[in-house]
Amino acid sequence: MRIDIITVLPELLRSPFEASILKRAIEKGLVEIHFHNLRDYSTNNYKQVDDYQFGGGAGMVMMIEPIDACISKLQLERDYREVIYMTPDGTTLTQTTANEISLMENIIILCGHYKGVDQRVREHVVTREISIGDFVLSGGELAAAVLCDAVIRLIPGVLSNETSALTDSFQDNLLAPPIYTRPAEYKGWKVPDILLSGHTAKIEAWREEQALKRTQELRPDLLKDE
Repeated sequence: MRIDIITVLPELLRSPFEASILKRAIEKGLVEIHFHNLRDYSTNNYKQVDDYQFGGGAGMVMMIEPIDACISKLQLERDYREVIYMTPDGTTLTQTTANEISLMENIIILCGHYKGVDQRVREHVVTREISIGDFVLSGGELAAAVLCDAVIRLIPGVLSNETSALTDSFQDNLLAPPIYTRPAEYKGWKVPDILLSGHTAKIEAWREEQALKRTQELRPDLLKDE
């Protein structure tokens, strides 16, 4: 999988990909991450990528020309399944979305900044808009890192135990069941006996029951479509 990230602050994005699971995925050759500084595509000597809003109003807007120039150059080099714009008013990121994107070969992620991008970018260039929640960040870089983490960990071979991702919360619209590790008793707090029984079928049944129970209590909205 190849992910091209367009940003005005590439230095803000590098560190998440230099550690832990994301670093290992890159080193294994399972994913390629490429950063593109939008200022390199500016058409003036000041490397300007934003300008005032037509009609007045507070805040600057990212200009269409540098964005289109960068994306057009990339699209001449290879086919991209999606051009994703990270924006607070996009569709909220879900596990289902992450699952879908993880199957794609090439994607572009555009990080918003200032008041956002010229609307024509959204209408004619972007193919999907994603939000990580109903709040506003200074830019789309941190949101892009969140999306990449959610997607990359699903690629086969990234996790040492490939079944781990399949038992995460939100797979099958359920929260994950409670989990425990040693010691079996601490300060009088005990691990449920069923988990110590060694009876695999009963343990799996218990986990399914607990997953449904936790979902009903904490996120009943996930079960509305069931």
